[in-house]
Amino acid sequence: MTQTRTVLTFGSISGIILAVLFLTTLSFMDTSSPDNTFGMIIGFLTMFIALSVIFVGVKRYRDQELGGVIGFWQALKLGIGMALVASLFYVLGWEAYLASTDYAFVQSAIDMGYPDYANPAYRLPITFTEILPVALVVPLVAAALLRNPRFMPAKV
Repeated sequence: MTQTRTVLTFGSISGIILAVLFLTTLSFMDTSSPDNTFGMIIGFLTMFIALSVIFVGVKRYRDQELGGVIGFWQALKLGIGMALVASLFYVLGWEAYLASTDYAFVQSAIDMGYPDYANPAYRLPITFTEILPVALVVPLVAAALLRNPRFMPAKV
């Protein structure tokens, strides 16, 4: 599997899991207010669960394509690519949720003093900033651990 195909495959798997978990947990929470601490905790936990697929993707690429050895920077680049693909699913999932609720959250955000949130050019980058810090930690950890061929070695 090529590097691009690995990025797209594992990034998409992570993104689909992310969107499904995200949309599922939203159905159990009060999303009428942007100030929802419990929702944020659940949201970050679901992000880590879904983004763990990135670790699996980097490991699979290291073991099956590179004979069990990968450098830190190559692993990081691979993981960041997967994280960006997964993050795109997150943003699209949020936009789908907003559309399905007739943008009720947008009105709530405007009422709380965020008038620009109604503008997609403002809202989309804000949504990316919600997931990117978490999405970048996973590739960093994966690269740091998997650069060592003795860490979870390939089964021959």
